[in-house]
Amino acid sequence: MTGEPEILFSEAEIAKQIAGLAKEIMPLKPEIVVPILSGAFVFAADLMRALAREGLSLPMEFLWLRSYEAKNAGEISVIAASSERVRGKKVLLLDGVLDRGNTIVKARSLLKEAGATSIVTAVAVDKLRADALAHADFAMFQGVTEFIVGYGMDDAGNNRGLPYIGCVT
Repeated sequence: MTGEPEILFSEAEIAKQIAGLAKEIMPLKPEIVVPILSGAFVFAADLMRALAREGLSLPMEFLWLRSYEAKNAGEISVIAASSERVRGKKVLLLDGVLDRGNTIVKARSLLKEAGATSIVTAVAVDKLRADALAHADFAMFQGVTEFIVGYGMDDAGNNRGLPYIGCVT
């Protein structure tokens, strides 16, 4: 990577989208939030606060999955799975970026196995790839084709803490 990432979506754009997303999700009345670590942790924190401002304060349970798309054709490793806290609950599943959808598909399967009654997905960015295995029910931004970083998403561990979503050239 050379230089600073180009800003695709600023802090102000993200804040506006988060507030709108919370309003869209509210009528669904999810009962628990399940972010996928590590990429969704910033998005999850912002969205949970926005939901709380709308009057919906939710418990959280984490999934920690690791994707090895480059090495092993979409293989997903489970570092930590959800507990019985999702059993019988309407789950709001969160991720940072939805590229091919392997991670979301794996996460949905794990949550169903754990007894979730329904699962709604929200992501910071849904790339809307034609070859995707899944798409999100809600997304802050869609149709991005670049490799993105910031706002929790990284490039081999770098740029995860950027307050904006940028692209790496």
